[in-house]
Amino acid sequence: MTGSGAALLPGVDRAAFSAAFVSRLRQAGVPVGLTAAESFATALGACPPCDRTGLYWSARITLVRQPSDLEAFDAVFDALFSGIGPALDPHARRRGLSEDATVPNRPAPRAVSAPEGPEETGGLPWATRAAATGGRCDPEDGDDPTLPDVLPSALMHRADASFSDLDPGELAVLDDWLCRAMANWPSRRSRRCRPHPRGTVVALRPTLARARRSGFEPLRLVTVRPVPRRRRVVMLCDVSQSMQPFAAAYLHLLRAAAVAAAAEVFVFATSLTRLTPVLTRTSADVAVAKATEAVDDRFGGTRIASSIATLLGSRHGDALRGAIVVVASDGWDSDPPAALGRQMARLARRAHRVIWLNPRLAAPGYAPLTGGMGAALPFCDHVLAADTIGAMAGVVDVMTRP
Repeated sequence: MTGSGAALLPGVDRAAFSAAFVSRLRQAGVPVGLTAAESFATALGACPPCDRTGLYWSARITLVRQPSDLEAFDAVFDALFSGIGPALDPHARRRGLSEDATVPNRPAPRAVSAPEGPEETGGLPWATRAAATGGRCDPEDGDDPTLPDVLPSALMHRADASFSDLDPGELAVLDDWLCRAMANWPSRRSRRCRPHPRGTVVALRPTLARARRSGFEPLRLVTVRPVPRRRRVVMLCDVSQSMQPFAAAYLHLLRAAAVAAAAEVFVFATSLTRLTPVLTRTSADVAVAKATEAVDDRFGGTRIASSIATLLGSRHGDALRGAIVVVASDGWDSDPPAALGRQMARLARRAHRVIWLNPRLAAPGYAPLTGGMGAALPFCDHVLAADTIGAMAGVVDVMTRP
C-alpha cells in the first residue's frame, strides 16, 4: 500500500485494489455493498497486511456478511492470491477443495455444505460458526445468531416469513414495533447553541455580562454546546405491480417513520403522491386504508426517474437537504436508465445518506441486471434487502444508526 510500508503488495493503491477485488467477488455472486468496500480499503490502511493470512482475514471480516457466501469468497481469493504465501483456505481442510479452483463465471447458489469429517490440525483456526445448509436458518433448528434481538416475541418466530404471508394481526404488531424502533432517530448539530457546563465554545456575551459583577474580571467562563436536532428523513416507496406483495408492509414502515421520526413520505408508480398527512393518523388501519385510497395509480407501471425529478422540483425538495433518504423499489423502471442516473446524482448531492431497499436482493443469485437498479447503485450509500421481518430489523438498524 502506498506509504504504509507493508511487505505484501507494496505501492498498491488501496481504493483501486479494493474496487477490483470487490468487482471479482460480485461476479462470483457474493453481495458486497459500497460500505463494505470502503471498510476494506480503510482496514488495509489501518492494518496493512504483511502476509496472505492478514490479507485474507481483512477481506473476509469486512466483505463477507453471510456464511453462505464463504465458499464463493474463498474460491475467488484462492484464484487471485494462490501464488502469495502458503495455502490458507480453511475450506480446503474441510471439503478437499481442488487445487485448480477458479473464479465462477456466474452466480452460484449460496449454500455451504456441512463438514463431513473432523477438521485437520494446523493452519488457520476455524473461528466462525458452523456452516449453514441454506441462505437462512430454520427457526426450528434454533435462534439465528445474525438476527437482531430487537424483534418482539410475537414476531420472532416469523422472522423469515415473507410480508405477503402476514395476517392483519401480525401487521399490527409490526406497525407498533416499527414506531417504537424508530423513536431514537439520529440527530445532527444545529447552528443554535445553549449554555452547558462542559461546553467546548466560550460564549463571549454571557461571559462579559457575568464579568460585570466582578469588576469585569471573567472569573467564570460561560461555555455553550450546539443544540442537537433530529435529522430529516424522506421516504419514497414504489407501489407498482411488481411491488404489490410488499406494499402493505412498506406502508406500515412509512407510517412509522412519519409518526416517530416526523418523516416526509411519498409513494410512486407512474406519478408521485405525498402521504404524510394521511399516514400520521392515530389508527394504523385507518391510515393504511386512507393511503390506499389516495393512490390512484397503484399496482400499475413504474416511473422512478420522473417521480424523483418531481420531488426535487417541488416545494418539498428542500426537505431533502441533509436528510436521510430511503427509496423502496425493485428497480424496474420504464424511464431510461440515464434519466434515473441523472436524478439519483442530484438526489445524492442534496441528501446526507441514500438508502435503497430492494426486496429482490435476497433472492439466490440476484444481480442488478435491470437498467434502473444499475443506474441507481453508484449513488446509494446502502442497498438492503427488505423482504422479511428479520431483514426489516436490519433496515431499521441502518436507518437509525448515528
